[in-house]
Amino acid sequence: MSVFTMPEPALLPSHAASSMLAVVKLFLIPVGGGIPAGVLLAQTQRIPWPITATLYLLSDLLLACAFEPVLRGITRLCTGIPFLARLGAALEKASSRTVAPFGGVGAGPVALVMIAFGVDPMTGRASAHAAGYGFVAGWTFAIAGDMLYYAVIALSTLRLNRYIKDPDITMLIVLVAMFAVPFLVRRVRSTFFA
Repeated sequence: MSVFTMPEPALLPSHAASSMLAVVKLFLIPVGGGIPAGVLLAQTQRIPWPITATLYLLSDLLLACAFEPVLRGITRLCTGIPFLARLGAALEKASSRTVAPFGGVGAGPVALVMIAFGVDPMTGRASAHAAGYGFVAGWTFAIAGDMLYYAVIALSTLRLNRYIKDPDITMLIVLVAMFAVPFLVRRVRSTFFA
């Protein structure tokens, strides 16, 4: 270290806590849109990657605590009210089509992880619920799939930002890719492999 350069100051505990809270808030944005922004914010705030991954896991645990009562409530409501029972049957049919490529609603653990990876953790948990898995096992599969998705998006974001060096453009490219790549894969599969 040169005599003329000052070492970077360590993060103050209060600043670190507010930075981590900001990252968790970004991670709570639905459909994975907050992953690129949260990862880049964590990098600029010098939050180490293991802590960033733990913050994403925390956001998934918060989601589980918020979504599970909604899932249970909807299940109870749909069985007692005829209109909601029909609506529930229609949603189950639509969900069956969505998760069919991953093994369907009676899927095993690996298929349920892949549903959460390919769709989202709420769909993974709903599929696990439909397959008869309880709170702990169902959310374990859903969160495992979502953490795999996080790893792919986080690594892609950080690698791309090394070359682009503009967080806004990096986030835009990753967000477009997050929505375009699955669409293109489905299109190619239906065209060439149907």
